[in-house]
Amino acid sequence: MDDTSDPRAQGETDQQRADPEPEVTTDLDGDVATLTVGGELTDGARRPLVRTMTDLMLGRSDLRRVRLDVRAVTYLNSAGMAVLVQLQKLGQPRGVEVVLVAPPAAVARPLQLSGLWLRFPVEEFPAVEDDRVDREGGPG
Repeated sequence: MDDTSDPRAQGETDQQRADPEPEVTTDLDGDVATLTVGGELTDGARRPLVRTMTDLMLGRSDLRRVRLDVRAVTYLNSAGMAVLVQLQKLGQPRGVEVVLVAPPAAVARPLQLSGLWLRFPVEEFPAVEDDRVDREGGPG
């Protein structure tokens, strides 16, 4: 492989490269939409997330809650935080709550450090309990 094909090897800085768009999938359940985001939550996430949120708002007048499942997000920077705030602001006029689902440390920590953590309701997944029983009758 030729290392000169790497944009950084040709003098292009990280900021000059376009941030990759993360994978975004949507699941609807009544008046709740779950947007699952995978990869990096940077400026590249703006277009797919805002487009999805806008489509939901235009197509679902009964929408009341958007759950952002960010468990597969590996990186969050300030541009990604701005995207999250933008999604929240898009929903506010119609009373659509934007909730973060099970944010990993890669998401939670930057939000905490920036002071934005308290803006977002957080929905944790309950721990899966082992329903097996050991020989003494206690949990497995």
